[in-house]
Amino acid sequence: MISYRRLANSVLLASVAFAPTSVFAQDSANGGETVLEAITITGNWLEEPNKEKVLKHPGARTIMDKTELEARGAVDIRDALNQIPGVQVQESAGTGGSDVSLNLGVRGLTSRLSPRSTVLMDGIPLSYAPYGQPQLSLFPLVLGNVDTVDVVRGAGSVRYGPQNVGGIINFVTHPIPDDVTVRMSSSAEFSGGTKATPSFLIGGTNDDGLGAALLYSGIHGTGYRDSNDRTDIDDLIFKGKYEFSDTDTLSLQYHHYSGEGQMPGGLTTGEYAADPFQSTRQYDEFNGRRNDISLRYQHNDGENNFEILGYYVNSFRGSFVEQQGTGASANRYRLTSAPRDYEYFGIEPRYSRLFDIGDTTHEVTVGYRYLWEESSEVAARTAYYDRVPGYNPHTRPMVTYQTSEGGTKAHAIYIDDKIQFGNWTVTPGVRYEMISTNNTVNDLTGGVVTASRSPQFDANELLPTLSVAYQINDAWSVFGNAGVSFGPQQYSHLASTTDGLNPEKAKTYEIGTHYQGDALDAELTAFYIDFDKELLLSRNIVGEGVWTNLGATTHQGIEAAGRYDLGSLTPSLDGLSVYANYTYTEAVYEAGDFKGKDLPFYSRHFGTVGASYRYEDWVINADVTAQSKQRSPGSGTTYVTEEDSTGRLGDIPGYGTVNLRLAYQPENNKNAPKFALGVKNLFDNEYFTRSTDNNGGKFVGQPRTFFVSASVAF
Repeated sequence: MISYRRLANSVLLASVAFAPTSVFAQDSANGGETVLEAITITGNWLEEPNKEKVLKHPGARTIMDKTELEARGAVDIRDALNQIPGVQVQESAGTGGSDVSLNLGVRGLTSRLSPRSTVLMDGIPLSYAPYGQPQLSLFPLVLGNVDTVDVVRGAGSVRYGPQNVGGIINFVTHPIPDDVTVRMSSSAEFSGGTKATPSFLIGGTNDDGLGAALLYSGIHGTGYRDSNDRTDIDDLIFKGKYEFSDTDTLSLQYHHYSGEGQMPGGLTTGEYAADPFQSTRQYDEFNGRRNDISLRYQHNDGENNFEILGYYVNSFRGSFVEQQGTGASANRYRLTSAPRDYEYFGIEPRYSRLFDIGDTTHEVTVGYRYLWEESSEVAARTAYYDRVPGYNPHTRPMVTYQTSEGGTKAHAIYIDDKIQFGNWTVTPGVRYEMISTNNTVNDLTGGVVTASRSPQFDANELLPTLSVAYQINDAWSVFGNAGVSFGPQQYSHLASTTDGLNPEKAKTYEIGTHYQGDALDAELTAFYIDFDKELLLSRNIVGEGVWTNLGATTHQGIEAAGRYDLGSLTPSLDGLSVYANYTYTEAVYEAGDFKGKDLPFYSRHFGTVGASYRYEDWVINADVTAQSKQRSPGSGTTYVTEEDSTGRLGDIPGYGTVNLRLAYQPENNKNAPKFALGVKNLFDNEYFTRSTDNNGGKFVGQPRTFFVSASVAF
């Protein structure tokens, strides 16, 4: 096991080593003193993300805007997030096995349906229910509507929660244009099936500060599996704003998302060997919709920064999954259904004040969030049937066997004080969560309630954090932070038949550096996460699960990323740049039969190396993405490494893919048409992943895929 102290020392030494000599020359030219920019109030540090905010943030943070995402050939959310150190987005698998879902893991944390991070769109939670159901089996956003991806992996737990051990991920949608603008684009990928992504934006702002925009992006078509692999997604956003003074803005946003995704499902080891692209599950599918509306008022006069955000979210998800019987019902099947409705309302006022005390400048921020949420879940299934040609199980009646009605009322109060003196910034802060969650679960037989339970969970948690940053000069900073993160019990935890489940708490630590120069951007971070208790969804051989205490786990490692403009070395290399990101993660059990062994479904080594070359209006880029092996050991008493007959358990080999892209992208004419073409997995490398849920088995990865795109603006 690696030592966190050695990690921290390595980062400090490396941060000095990679800094260009011009950094020190600049200090010498100023007589050894660094002249920094004047201090201005920050307020909401997720607002208008940019490179300067990364440099000043006292923790690991990466911001990638649309231009950078395009330059690196990102064509979907998975491509975009895998460019960011510390983040691993798994292939679609199991009940997260379509483009409707997102399987995101940070620093070795659970990736299935992304439960460990607070995922936002323009500051609004994207999950079904931030406290009771934080998963993203419905991920209600398409990359075509995204302008910037902002991933805060450290020093964010005071402002945002509750699921923040995996950081804060904020997708910033396209802003309302200053001038009247119409922008249209379309892309398609070909990998056995054809999948198209149309997008458009129309909007603008008048001289009186009144602006509006309509955004749309969708995904329609079939994937690379032979059957039951169609996706239909529509994502629509309306924005309005009124800047009624130089310091005050009122914004309104409405968002509608609907998605349907067929799930081709996992294969047994034998089925995969016969044909990895086949689907033996012809009835599995997932569908969902979301409507949300938000109203935001902002005031910023340079000394006072006030914001109040209110939002209402209503969402639905439904699924059909075919389940194989056991025992007397072996080799027979039944179709299960799980319709669920969720709604929540939140209001978040926040006030920041900038003032001086002696030689120190303080920016004190006080914030509050009230969140109310409700859930209504149904579980139903058909009787067992035999698979015969032409038979459609959707014609059989669904019999409800369980219902649940959940609710949460949560209050969160936080305060932090960003204290600046000289080149130092010290920010102590604390968040206090007060949560009351309940869930009434009824078991039914023949339409009659046979058992009922109404567990309730109350929590009052104090979550302190401390961050320290030192800005060496205008281009280089170092930082360290420590904090406590918290994950409350969810509705599914309360419904579990296992007693004694606990809320999840983790202590997190970081030390690292940011550098942003004219030719070089770089970041390096060492991290350590210590869970005292983590929860695990333990599943049997057909994927039925129950929540249990996993016990203590630790996550530690190093994240690095950089981009270098080779044209700064010699004019003959003008237009050529290289970039890379790499993460080493060690996430292990610290208790139980698997103590010292890797947690499932993450890679110890994960990274990308690429190059981009611009000649006049043409851009070509190539990259190699690779990851080391993953584990799927099961939840029994034996840590399984050899593949079993179901395809669910056993090690998953590492793999790498090569990707190419050629684009016509004029820089100085925003209205010029643009187009691009490329290929992912150039050498058609075959790889796979696994899933242990009730749609589980062995899943082939994306084969060689060609893509094209075109856009025009007026």
